[in-house]
Amino acid sequence: MAALLYASRLPDAAYEIVLVASNDPQAGALALAEAEGVPTFALSHKGMDRADHDAAMDAAIRKSGAEFVALAGYMRILGDEIVGQWAGRMLNIHPSLLPLYTGLETHKRAIEAGDSHGGASVHLVIPELDSGEVLGQVRVAIQPGDTPATLAERVKLAEHQLYPRILGDYVSRGYDSDYLYARVADLALALPEAEEKTSHGSPGFRTGGKSGKFFAHFNDQHHGVPHISVLAKTSGQDELLDLIERDPDTFYKPAYYGASGWVGIILNRPGCDWDQVAHWLERSWASVAPKRLTKLREAAAEF
Repeated sequence: MAALLYASRLPDAAYEIVLVASNDPQAGALALAEAEGVPTFALSHKGMDRADHDAAMDAAIRKSGAEFVALAGYMRILGDEIVGQWAGRMLNIHPSLLPLYTGLETHKRAIEAGDSHGGASVHLVIPELDSGEVLGQVRVAIQPGDTPATLAERVKLAEHQLYPRILGDYVSRGYDSDYLYARVADLALALPEAEEKTSHGSPGFRTGGKSGKFFAHFNDQHHGVPHISVLAKTSGQDELLDLIERDPDTFYKPAYYGASGWVGIILNRPGCDWDQVAHWLERSWASVAPKRLTKLREAAAEF
């Protein structure tokens, strides 16, 4: 927790810590956080039902305005409900090179197995223990004569370097054009006969072969706008303007393309709804795809 906190104070930090919470009112992390002016919350789990304690922790986290949860030495297993509520937004660090050695005594198990390296992994939290997507790892050589205690010392040093960097990268990726383009490309290229094609110097996607039409364009802060966005076709100016009026934080009228009824869907914003992006990509694809493709897709959907 201290490593995360002090990294958050660096000038280029991608996150700030808005709350330090613990199930142990005597945890040293609470005193450290208070000394550094970070709000704290403590509630002992003793005598409480697990679900009730999880709910209290969740309420405190949400009240703080946090968008992500970084577990750091929180040794209680969280219930499926709270984990589900923070799916994709809860991270943990584990002292092994996952998927090796989930659970406890990781250093002892690595040494006994004769491994050349131990290490640490930052991963997303899912209901299955230590089994979420691994976001980053660091390897630590196991030296002759190492004990679980001596290996743990070096792994902890490595953890302090790894966790702040991975957390910063993860929470800021929603504003990274490479990450956003990769997500758009995955969705667009999953559509029938879709291909990447440069359009006016920017990435785009078309369907129907060499003579096919574009159904999406990717814009990275073009023409002086602050948005990273994907452009999709609407039915025309009336729908375009209605979308912008109803939800100006999501939609905008892009330069040049907007005159033809294309709408910009802003990607670099908090809580970007990727199901909504997928919907607009598919709808835009359907508006320009050859009938043979739309009929095949409709038939597949009915089947």
